[in-house]
Amino acid sequence: MNLRLKVSKIKSKATIAVSGSKSETNRLLLMQVLYPNLILENSSNSDDSEVMLKALSGSETLKDIHHAGTAMRFLTAYFAVQDANEVVLTGSNRMQERPIKILVEALRQLGAEIHYEQNEGFPPLRIKGKKLVENKVSLPADISSQYISALLLIAPKLQNGLELTLEGKITSVPYIQMTLAVLKELGISAEFEGQIFKVKPKFEIPASKFIIESDWSSASYFYSIVALSEVGTQIQLSSYKKNSLQGDSVLMEIYRDLGVETTFEENTLLLEKVACILQPISRDLNNSPDIAQTIAVTCFGLGVGCHLTGLHTLKIKETDRLLALKNELGKLGARVSVTEDSLTLEPAQNIRSGIEIATYQDHRMAMAFAPLALKTDLVIQEAEVVSKSYPDFWNDLKNIGFQISER
Repeated sequence: MNLRLKVSKIKSKATIAVSGSKSETNRLLLMQVLYPNLILENSSNSDDSEVMLKALSGSETLKDIHHAGTAMRFLTAYFAVQDANEVVLTGSNRMQERPIKILVEALRQLGAEIHYEQNEGFPPLRIKGKKLVENKVSLPADISSQYISALLLIAPKLQNGLELTLEGKITSVPYIQMTLAVLKELGISAEFEGQIFKVKPKFEIPASKFIIESDWSSASYFYSIVALSEVGTQIQLSSYKKNSLQGDSVLMEIYRDLGVETTFEENTLLLEKVACILQPISRDLNNSPDIAQTIAVTCFGLGVGCHLTGLHTLKIKETDRLLALKNELGKLGARVSVTEDSLTLEPAQNIRSGIEIATYQDHRMAMAFAPLALKTDLVIQEAEVVSKSYPDFWNDLKNIGFQISER
């Protein structure tokens, strides 16, 4: 499905209810299976979370998680500790190109039995679940935080807990901190000192309820919309916490420099466009790489340059996001250069009209480029890809004033 977005002007005041964080939801869905008396509220309605839930609750031997990278990492660890259970864990063609060897090797160090069905180091995986008694493992620290979180989430169900040592500079610290915070909120002993995690075994928890915060990555698109709108435009988002566990909450700070003020009113977030003198943006996004696409597109729409670093994990996402950004921003008239871990955008005054934006089966490409409809006509190809993390995205945009039609 291709969508045509005509130059739009949004309502001066709008309210959006954003679904629960995909990152928090997927962690807690796994914990809910390990501890069945855990009740969850405001779970994400994303494809990724639906796939995670189906894989955890279904009885079939073949588990197909499609494009869901988080689910692949978390479920690899989960099924490795399910005694006397055997599954094959697979995904889309792109998922079968995304590396998982580091996690598999770590689980094997703990005694897990995992085999590659096709290519060494990549899904599909055949996993024979068993009780793991080893409790010490080391990982390079500059890998995807999902590998680390996968091990931490199963750690309290290991017979002797887990001592996990990281070697080198740690990537995406907030996502690891989110995992630790989830464990601690459930009453599990989980400590992180220096480069070492220590999680003690805990086989039962008291009946408890966990209210999941709305997704900050999803909020990023509304920050972009407000930044590209007239002074005085307001959007209210629910439900958010001032002391968020999500690394992408750094949006509040970054978008202040792009003319967006953030105010908390109880559990809602009020975004308002204010007058400001725009300056080039320079940011290390090592702890929040998922918002890089949004920031780059916002800067282009405002005619502001940006230099974004710490983006090495973007090359192994749903697509090579750095190359995809360079391609699609280039079509619109931007001058962009990328390296293995950075993106530099030069200021541009003109935005080409009627350009078709390829999304590369990447939900964030579709949503990051949509706000440019406040400046120019454009077409978003394969727009249904947003369901991976935000199924209601296009309806929410229509409700605040975007002119959207099928092409």
